[in-house]
Amino acid sequence: MAIVAQTSKYGKTGRTILAWAVGLLFFFPIFWLVLTSFKTDADAVKPEFLFFFTPTLDNYLNMTENYDYWRFAKNSVITSVFATVFGLAIGIPCAYSMAFNPSRSTKDVLMWMLSTKMLPAAAVLYPMTFLTKSLGLFDTHFMVILVLCLINLPIVIWMLFTYFKEIPKEIIEAGQMDGVNTWGEIKEILIPLAWGGIASTALLCFIFCWNEAYWTVRLTTIDASTLSKLIEGNRAPEGLFFGRLSAVSAAAVGPIIVLGWFCQKQLVQGLTFGAVK
Repeated sequence: MAIVAQTSKYGKTGRTILAWAVGLLFFFPIFWLVLTSFKTDADAVKPEFLFFFTPTLDNYLNMTENYDYWRFAKNSVITSVFATVFGLAIGIPCAYSMAFNPSRSTKDVLMWMLSTKMLPAAAVLYPMTFLTKSLGLFDTHFMVILVLCLINLPIVIWMLFTYFKEIPKEIIEAGQMDGVNTWGEIKEILIPLAWGGIASTALLCFIFCWNEAYWTVRLTTIDASTLSKLIEGNRAPEGLFFGRLSAVSAAAVGPIIVLGWFCQKQLVQGLTFGAVK
């Protein structure tokens, strides 16, 4: 007869307190960012104004009126959405092929793709800048979308490959016996079965594209500038404008937080896809 250890009331309370403490620890930077965004630049650097200050919306008004926040936000949406869509369009067939038609070199190819993430971005900055300017693609949406798609493609393929491997191969073979072609297998069988994994992959890819700062700052100037460029622009020789910088940063991370909140079900479903239940 199996003996099940019962958790004491103090143990449950301790775990609850610990969970809240960890949650608050992770949430505190966001809280502090939002709090600072309602301060003036002078109040933001004064310790005596940590919590006792007069809130102001000047930072947000300045961001929308003088810095054209909506243009930067639109560029971030365009580049992130299209980079995610193109990444999935390439990653789904690649992961399908490797998961259901593997070869002896499949693992080597997967490791090679993952190794590209180990390359320091600064090592290829000059060649990328020279190439984009030579081809007339510098500061264009196409170039930013292409770069974001390529740098996130290894992660997309790896995640999709992991999800697809959990789907029984017999289901795909049954579709083949019914005369379904390759595109039909992907569209009618694979995507519905792995929708949770695909949704979580798309969400993570979108977040990575949205948060990318290194390439979006260095490959753009005005036309294709994203919110990362707007945040970087709040630096000056005199120093950092913490109030304005916090407002811009809060406005940049806000959409991602809201998106993650509404898509948390798909994210959890995808991240636990194939786990032992």
